[in-house]
Amino acid sequence: MRGKWAQGIKPRRFTWIVKDRVAVCERPGGYADNHRRIRRQEEIIWIRQNEFAFVVSLIPSTHNLHNYEEMGLPFHHVPFLGPKGGPLDLTRAMASIRDHVAAGEKIVLHREEVGERVTGLIAAYLLWSDLVQSGPQAINVAEHLFGSELGPVARQLVAMVGECDPSADVAVGAFIHCDEPDTDGEDDTLPDPDDEAQQPADVADPT
Repeated sequence: MRGKWAQGIKPRRFTWIVKDRVAVCERPGGYADNHRRIRRQEEIIWIRQNEFAFVVSLIPSTHNLHNYEEMGLPFHHVPFLGPKGGPLDLTRAMASIRDHVAAGEKIVLHREEVGERVTGLIAAYLLWSDLVQSGPQAINVAEHLFGSELGPVARQLVAMVGECDPSADVAVGAFIHCDEPDTDGEDDTLPDPDDEAQQPADVADPT
C-alpha cells in the first residue's frame, strides 16, 4: 500500500477524551449490517499507524478480536453492559481505562457504536478518576466532548459512580482475571454480520 491508503482511515465517531491518551470510536469497520471488511481493515491500519498501544473492546461479544490479532494490534476485551451490569461492571470498565492511562499507554475504546453506554462510561470515568469534581460537571464535559446531550442511560451510569469503590481503593489490575459477565441477551451479541459467505461486496469508504 502507498500514499494515504498506507495510513488507513480514521474510525467513525473518533473522539479524544484525554488528548493523545484516551479516545473512543465506533467499532472499526462499522456495526450491524453496515459492517464492511475493507473498511475494518483500513480503520485498524489507521489505529496501528497512529501508535495506539491497545484497542479496548467494550462489546460483550468477541467481534473484531481475531482481526486485531491477525493485524498485530494489541487488544483488551472488557465487556461492558452499561447500567444493567451494575456498579461492579462499571468499576471494571473504569479501572481498565485508568490502568492503561497509568501505564502510559495510548488507547482507543469502542463498543458497536458511540451510544449512551459509551458516553455514560466516559462521563462516569471523568468523575470516578477525579478529573472533574461532580456529576453535573462530568455530564457537561462529556456533552461538550461528544457534541450532544447525554440521555437517561448515560446519566444513570454517572449516578452509579457513587456505588462504585473509589479509584484509590481499586488495585491496579484488579479485574484482569475476572470472568466475562453474562450478556443476558445483549442486543450486540447477535451473530457477527461480517460473515464472508453472506457479506455483500466491499465498497471502500471514501471518507
